Amino acid sequence: MKKNFLGKLFGLTLLMFTLLFTGASAETYEGTGLGYDKDGIVLDVEITNNKIVDVKVKRAKESEFATPAIQKIAKKVIATQSLDVDGVSGASLTSEGTKEAIEEAVKKSGITLTAVTVQNTKAVELPKEADVVVIGAGGAGLTSAIAAHEKGAKVILIEKTELLGGNTNYATAGLNAAGTKIQEKLGIKDSPELFYEDTMKGGKNKNNKELVKVLVNNSSAIVDWLTERGADLSELTSTGGQSVKRTHRPTGGSAVGPNIVAALSKTAESEKIDIRKGTKAIALVKTKNRIVGVKVREIDGKEYTIKAKAVIVATGGFGANAKMVEKYNPKLKGFGSTNNPAIVGDGIIMVEKVGGALVDMSEIQTHPTVVHNKTNMITEAVRGEGAILVNKDGKRFIDELETRDVVSKAILNQKGKSAFLIFDEGIRTKLKAADGYVKKGFAVEGTLEEIAAKIGTDAKTLEATLNKYNEAVRDKVDSEFNKKTLPKELTGTKYYAIEVSPAVHHTMGGVRINTNAEVLGKNGRPIKGLYAAGEVTGGIHGANRIGGNAVADITIFGKIAGENAATYSKSVK
Repeated sequence: MKKNFLGKLFGLTLLMFTLLFTGASAETYEGTGLGYDKDGIVLDVEITNNKIVDVKVKRAKESEFATPAIQKIAKKVIATQSLDVDGVSGASLTSEGTKEAIEEAVKKSGITLTAVTVQNTKAVELPKEADVVVIGAGGAGLTSAIAAHEKGAKVILIEKTELLGGNTNYATAGLNAAGTKIQEKLGIKDSPELFYEDTMKGGKNKNNKELVKVLVNNSSAIVDWLTERGADLSELTSTGGQSVKRTHRPTGGSAVGPNIVAALSKTAESEKIDIRKGTKAIALVKTKNRIVGVKVREIDGKEYTIKAKAVIVATGGFGANAKMVEKYNPKLKGFGSTNNPAIVGDGIIMVEKVGGALVDMSEIQTHPTVVHNKTNMITEAVRGEGAILVNKDGKRFIDELETRDVVSKAILNQKGKSAFLIFDEGIRTKLKAADGYVKKGFAVEGTLEEIAAKIGTDAKTLEATLNKYNEAVRDKVDSEFNKKTLPKELTGTKYYAIEVSPAVHHTMGGVRINTNAEVLGKNGRPIKGLYAAGEVTGGIHGANRIGGNAVADITIFGKIAGENAATYSKSVK
């Protein structure tokens, strides 16, 4: 019996040593890739038996909307045990940074990856018919899809990239709305009428008046609608061209776009809306003056047609299409762009091919404060909180909260066609976006004297400029440039400066719609079954868009398009 016990003990010990020394234990290695942010993507890569079994994000200061790309790339690498995987469309820098980080971790481990062949699972046959098809899953498309679904329509939402959000992911300032509960709580007197006046003035009175009335009269309600679906629009700020604070943004001044996209994406998912990423619309299908479907192409090249009773085009503008920008406004040849690379005007082209009318195509807005020689936009909210613009001589040259076209033109008239945005520690602390710009390496920092040296201007001149501005804030009168909004003095021992210059930001022109979000033909009559919302449309903003009006536009008209398309679909047999 004792012999039997010793035998079992020996066997158990042998088994333990076998498990211990045959590579069953996991090791974790850290890897870093460049990505979108200067601090890079830092990943913990877990390796067991010479295979990657898990990838965890240790640090990634990427844009909020790019984070899913890290997870998607990691999943592909684990499945194939190879770094030779496709990037995520719409997040190319994050994709490359993720692969770089995993590669570095693998090198540290000393293993050699052995690629495995992933067995193709039998493709699930997707439905090819819906009441409403929405093209584009940015802010307008997500809103349209949810609104149509909540009206009882069967909805298919297609998105050509692998990420939801489109250009809305890049929206930073906020959403403009008048007469909201938040304004009332803060004692801010505003009205749709005043909002209308500011919008028409900002657009040089070229705006479609009826569309603007719809915008301003539905603005308060859309804040409630978005808030009910999880968006945070609890703070207020100002952007150029506004009479009062009406730009609603998330707590702490973080970017509004990713917040809204996250809320709408979660809503669409919870409502089980059919969302098809990596699916590009290539043509609208028209029969007897009525839109009856959409021809699409998947990433693998497979094409098919989705039949629909109504189609909503929400594909965005054409700000990332340099040739198209130049075609409609030759003066902007060679300008950079703040847009998502996927925003190339394909929806506008599709609508035009089925007889849709276009409007205001030459009206293309540049954003005045884009990081010089880069594509990163600095939100207008930084200026709204009190930052100033100075030229290379260290002097102010404009009311910083003039409309975007005016500020852009003024910057282009300065030496080097650029300027410096100056703000203090107080603005950095209050505004998460400003803090993010510093962390991304866009700003130089230091005392006022150190800042002057770093931007190549005279320290005494810069100090005099700041003193004069602070005096204007105290006196509530800007005798130099008649700036009306003077929120705070710039004080303290630490300052920041970002060199900025204008870049193409928003295309005010696009598809002509009516107040029901129906696309109009060249004869002025609606094309049956065809709706549009967001930056793909034209007429709302006229010759210039006020910051914060785009997010209002895309959600308000997105909701209108979704509801009306759903109602129309019920009348089609």
